[in-house]
Amino acid sequence: MAWPNPFRTRDENTRTCWGYTFQLTPEHLTPEKTHPMKFSYDVLGEQVLDRLNEISPPSRSALPRNSNKYAEAKSASEGVEEATSPDPIPKRDLYILLRDHSHHDETLGKLWQEVNTIPKWVDWEQIARGQEVFYRYGGPALTGLCFQSLLGGMGANRVVETLARTGGFSTKVARHRLFETTQHILQCTQSLQSIQPGGAGFASSIRVRLLHAAVRQRIMKLARQRPEYYDIEKWGIPINDLDCIATIGTFSATLVWLAFPRQGIWLRQQEIIDYIALFRYIGYLMGTPNDYFETPEKARTIMESLLLYEIDPTETSKILANNVIRSLAAQPPQYASTAMLEANSRWLNGNELCDALGLGRPGFYYWALVAGQCLFFMAICYTYRSIPYLDRRKIAALRKIFWTVIVDGKHGLQEETTFDFKYIPDMHKTTCLEDSDNSGLKQPGIERRNLQALLVGCGFLSIAAVVGYRVMSGLARHFACSLV
Repeated sequence: MAWPNPFRTRDENTRTCWGYTFQLTPEHLTPEKTHPMKFSYDVLGEQVLDRLNEISPPSRSALPRNSNKYAEAKSASEGVEEATSPDPIPKRDLYILLRDHSHHDETLGKLWQEVNTIPKWVDWEQIARGQEVFYRYGGPALTGLCFQSLLGGMGANRVVETLARTGGFSTKVARHRLFETTQHILQCTQSLQSIQPGGAGFASSIRVRLLHAAVRQRIMKLARQRPEYYDIEKWGIPINDLDCIATIGTFSATLVWLAFPRQGIWLRQQEIIDYIALFRYIGYLMGTPNDYFETPEKARTIMESLLLYEIDPTETSKILANNVIRSLAAQPPQYASTAMLEANSRWLNGNELCDALGLGRPGFYYWALVAGQCLFFMAICYTYRSIPYLDRRKIAALRKIFWTVIVDGKHGLQEETTFDFKYIPDMHKTTCLEDSDNSGLKQPGIERRNLQALLVGCGFLSIAAVVGYRVMSGLARHFACSLV
């Protein structure tokens, strides 16, 4: 929910889009300036992927499994051989291949040297503080990433055309796909060592970079075979520079200036600087043009430019957004109802965007529950950050809890993903609107907690109102008596 600013002055440069109001300046990018970025991309990443495929060709399991041509070409003898093989071929890890072969291959060495060369603007103490920001506001951060960055990001009409062709956002796999993305963020914020060269977050960022190259190559190959499969002229190169900038922005700037404030959370200026710096470095590792995140002001400007010119939901946007909702409904660990998920989405994105995404309109009760959730987040975040000892304990605890729930837990991934190429674009594959599989346990979960927080918050406000009334009444009587 966007909080109104009664002191805002409006003029010919004031712009309001999807519930967010800002001043348009010469620094904001125009569609003419962003258009070339739709056709530029991480060329080095693709060159490295080609070399790695030559060194270690992908197994048959990494090829499109629903391709009719592949099914017809596969012989029965090959099927028997695979079934009876006593030593199954282990999954290839592109990061390990890159690391092990970078010293004797020019192309691989170029990328390896690039990501292992620390830019002069990287301040490791600042990066560590940026990591702590994520956990200091852990609850509203995960909520914002899910319902604002991901679900609201489905309004980007070009990006969803790529996502729809991977099949990674059907109701059966969208939740798992969401957890994989969260694993990447958790690995990048586990510790300072995790994001430094050789760390888990460093490695996962390289893996995601190569995964993007694989998806891009696959869609481009299919588009050359059948141009109507993907309209390059209209949508640009898949996972282009502008898309990658937008992705880094949704994890950083969008969280800082949209998702957090709409949940009643305002970061301190130093926290904003540190958090943006963290994701600038992550973007650098992933081959994303990172100058747009050089300062918080630049990060906010690119966020506003993309919000103004790139968010325009289509029918594909509606399908993917609703599939995300349906994949999360009644599922652990939150056991949130569809109405609760839709209320969260509307609170963070506004009714205008959610209507364009075709989301349902929950009743007042669920809006009240989200208000209770925000009160809960505000009480926890502001209290803990004001006491350094509690702040350190909370950050350390959430690092363990988030990892256990998302990755190790029985309701999470259950094992770390290596971001292998498993959501494979295919000529016969696209994402359709699907019915939900609400087979999760029907437990009160997050909704009971939000209701309790709402009641407690209302109770405190009522007590404060009564105390304030009595104090003011006493002062008024005392003033009246003094006049007599």
